[in-house]
Amino acid sequence: MTNPFDTDDGSFLVLVNDDGQHSLWPGFLPVPTGWALIHGPDDKQPCLDFIDENWTDLRPRRHRELDRA
Repeated sequence: MTNPFDTDDGSFLVLVNDDGQHSLWPGFLPVPTGWALIHGPDDKQPCLDFIDENWTDLRPRRHRELDRA
């Protein structure tokens, strides 16, 4: 079996967790506990573009909030 993340074909999702971290996810797999769908299903590149445009601070949300306090 090939790694589904290594292919450009297929349908992908963008997931987000409670810390605001984003993940590319194969569309045929169930969304794991603790993650929510925020984009897709879509082709791989549009999902990667969505992540690049929307996840601009890679720190977990709790760390970003501490810096603002």
